[in-house]
Amino acid sequence: MSERNGPFKGRSISVVADLSLDEQRYLYSKARVLKEGLLSGKDMDAFRIDDRDYSSYLVFLENSTRTRESFRNAAEFHRTRVNMFDAASSSFAKNESVTDTFKMLIGYAKESCFIVRSKQEGMCAWLEHSLGLWAERQGYARPSFINAGDGKHEHPTQEFLDEFSFLERLAWKDEAIHLALVGDLYHGRTVHSKAEGLRIFKKVRVDLIAPPELAMPPFYLDAMKKNGYELRLFDSLDEYLASGAVAPLWYFTRLQLERMGESVLEKAPRLRKAVSFRKDMLDKLPPGARFYHPLPRDRLAPTIPAWLDDTPLNGWDGQSANGYYTRAVEMAMLAGRIGQDFTGRGRAAPESEEAFIIEATIEASRKPEYKVGIKPVDKGIVIDHIASGESLEAIWGRIDKIRRVLGLNLRSSHGVYHSNKGPEVYKGIISIPDLLSFGEKELKKLGAVSPGCTINLIDGHRVIKKYRLGMPPRIYAFDEISCKNENCLSHPKHEEHIEAYFLRKAATGAAKDSPSAESGYVCRWCEREHSFSEIWTL
Repeated sequence: MSERNGPFKGRSISVVADLSLDEQRYLYSKARVLKEGLLSGKDMDAFRIDDRDYSSYLVFLENSTRTRESFRNAAEFHRTRVNMFDAASSSFAKNESVTDTFKMLIGYAKESCFIVRSKQEGMCAWLEHSLGLWAERQGYARPSFINAGDGKHEHPTQEFLDEFSFLERLAWKDEAIHLALVGDLYHGRTVHSKAEGLRIFKKVRVDLIAPPELAMPPFYLDAMKKNGYELRLFDSLDEYLASGAVAPLWYFTRLQLERMGESVLEKAPRLRKAVSFRKDMLDKLPPGARFYHPLPRDRLAPTIPAWLDDTPLNGWDGQSANGYYTRAVEMAMLAGRIGQDFTGRGRAAPESEEAFIIEATIEASRKPEYKVGIKPVDKGIVIDHIASGESLEAIWGRIDKIRRVLGLNLRSSHGVYHSNKGPEVYKGIISIPDLLSFGEKELKKLGAVSPGCTINLIDGHRVIKKYRLGMPPRIYAFDEISCKNENCLSHPKHEEHIEAYFLRKAATGAAKDSPSAESGYVCRWCEREHSFSEIWTL
C-alpha cells in the first residue's frame, strides 16, 4: 500500500476557488508529468493511490458520459475500489435525504472519495461541511467530495481540464490569455467556472459572444470584472468577427435547451444561428486559432459543425482526453498520495467573526426626542436611523420587516421622521419602553435586516449607550431565512432540512460606507447572491 500523507488529504473540491492559484498550478504541473509519462510508457505508480480499501464513489444524479467515464478510468488507474452509484434504484426514490445516504456510504470503507453530479446546487459544499467532522467522530477518515457539476452553478473539474488544455496550447506560459466564450453563457456552468479559473493567467481578455437571452449572468460578469479581466460583449459571431481583434482561442458551449423556458425555446433557431460557426467565417480567424468545447455537441445543430473535426481548429478532442489526467491528479491530491513537494501558497484561512456592532459617540448636549405615543421613553430601547435616506415606502417596509423578524409584539411605537441630514431625507424609528437589551441573536438579525441602523439605550430620559450596527459576516441557524435559489440543495422545496447559511458579500464602492442591496449576502452552498432584505422568509 502506498504512503498517503500529503497536505491535500481529506480536502474537497466544490468550486474552483477551493484550490488556491498555486495549488491549481501544482495540479497542472503534475497532470503534465502524468500525461507525458503515461504516453511514453513510463511507470507512474508514484501517482497511484493503490488501496483497495479506499472507495471511489461515482454518484451521478444527472446524466453524464465524459465526466463520469474519465473519473471512472481515473479511479481504475488508482487501483481503488470503484463504486457506480445508481440513483434510479437508490433510496433517493424512497425520499431518503442526501445527508443520510452519504452517511451510509461513508460507513462502507475506512476512506472514501465521492464524485458527485447533481441538478441541485451546492451539494458538495454542504456534504463537506456536514459530514467531515461526523466521519472523524465515527472513526473514519475525512471523506473528500468532488463536484462533477451542480446545476447552473459550477463544474470545477471541467474548468481545471480546460485551463490545463489552454496552458498546453500556450506552451505552458501563463503571462496572458485572450479567449472567446461562445454559446449558451447563461446556463453553461463550464463558462461560469471561468470567472475564477482564468485567474491563473496574469492578464486575461475575455470576449463574450451570446444573444441577450443567453448572456452571461451578472454575478459572473461582476466576478470577472472584480478579478481584473478585460471584457467585451457581442450578441452574435457575425458582430464579433466584424469587430476585428479576434481571439486565438475559442470556447464553445451547446445550447442547453433542457434548461430553457418555453419563451426561450421558441427562439431556438435564431439563437443557434447567432453562435454557430459557418464556413464563410474561416478567413476571419487569426493564424493558429484553436476551438474548444466541453462536449457533447448537439449532433443535430452543433455550434461547432462536424466538418471542422479534421481541421487544425480541433482542440476539443485533446481537451476531452485531458480530463483523464487532470482528474487522476485531483484524486491523488485529495487522497494524500501526492502533494508532499508542494511549496506554494495554500488556500486562505476562513475570515474571523469580526465585530459588526460599533459603539457610537453620544451627543450629551441634546436630549432624545423618542416617544411612545405622547410620552417620552424613560427607560428602554430606541432603534434609530432605519433605512435612512431611502424612500418613504422603503423605510416603512423596513420597519415592518424589523418588527416581524424580531417578533416585536409588545408595547411600542414606530414612525418615519425627518433626518438631520436635510428636510427631504427621512429615517425610521422604533421605540420600545421597558425593554433594556437585545440578545446577540437579535442583534445579528437586526444587523442583517437593517444594516446602518443604531440602537440607543435609554435610562432616565437620557441616551446612556449608543451602538451602530453593520452587516454580520455570517448569518445562519435562523428559522426566518432561506436561499431563494430553487435549485439550491438548501431550498425548502427539496425538503433536505439543510440550514440556510449566508456569508456577507464583500462591499465595493459606495456600499462600503452606506449599506445597500449591493452589499448583500451569498449563500454558502450554491453561491447565489441575495440583497440583505431577500434572505428573510417573513
